[in-house]
Formats: sequence, structure tokens, C-alpha cells
Amino acid sequence: MGARAYVLIETSVGKTKDVALALRKVAGVKEVDGVTGPYDVIVVVEGADLTAVGNLVTNEIHPVGGIERTVTCLAVDFT
Repeated sequence: MGARAYVLIETSVGKTKDVALALRKVAGVKEVDGVTGPYDVIVVVEGADLTAVGNLVTNEIHPVGGIERTVTCLAVDFT
């Protein structure tokens, strides 16, 4: 496996479902879950390396209509 990250997403009011459906179509997005709490959607993404993950988030996820703010958490391997 290359790099993996969790992207925590806040959406505009009433746009959570539209955002989730759009993100399911993005290559590199492995999981999309609607959640309760301070974020509306959490996405798991994977790429060949950190640069690929960064490009995926900035070029493919950020432009999705209805996304207000994201926080990207890179997964680390402690083994």
C-alpha cells in the first residue's frame, strides 16, 4: 500500500448527500461515510505516495460543490 488518508469534510447546509454521491465517483476514494458530529462526511483516500494523496485532495475533492472545509489526516504505520 502507498499512502492513505482520512478526509474530514464539512458541507454546506443541505448538501451532504450530494457531496457524498459525488465523492463516490472519484478515483482514489475508497470509502465515503456520512457521519454525525462536527463533520458531515469522512472519506478514506489512497494514493501511490503522499504527493498523490495531496493531489487527489486538492484537485479532485476540494472542487466538489457543497464542500465548505476539509481536514486531511494522514495515516501512519507504527509497525
